[in-house]
Amino acid sequence: MTSTRTDRETFTDLTKRTDQISDAELDEFWATLKPATIGFMIGEWKGGEFHTGHKANGFMERLNWFGKTFVSATDAKPLVCLDDDGNKFSNTEAMKGEASLWMEEFRGEMVASMVYDGAPVHDHFKVVDENAVVGIMNGKGALDEGRHLYFYLERI
Repeated sequence: MTSTRTDRETFTDLTKRTDQISDAELDEFWATLKPATIGFMIGEWKGGEFHTGHKANGFMERLNWFGKTFVSATDAKPLVCLDDDGNKFSNTEAMKGEASLWMEEFRGEMVASMVYDGAPVHDHFKVVDENAVVGIMNGKGALDEGRHLYFYLERI
């Protein structure tokens, strides 16, 4: 039996949810998506998070996080935030620097991954469609008793 729901429809439903989403539900969706490449990630992205009860839920909102910008593989701005006047800036204080993109193995697949310069954190990306990705924040600086933080990006 094949599902008639598209990845975009599932993604839209998940991003609009106001209740807590289980890690298992997001993992199931993640498993259906194709790995992102470094080239695919280049550009400006607006971000959001899935509320799973992870200890870091709400951290990005407190930073007034807008999203991420990938200028090149070696020039990634992971915390593009908004100042009080609504101007974008790269917040290099919160995670001690910026980042770069690498292809890394995660859950048995090679996926585009953003590696923070100053923290033991890696963000892994899979493609929803040409304008959206789901991300999983991984690494000893991001785990909550073994649980990952789940987020998403939509291309500007």
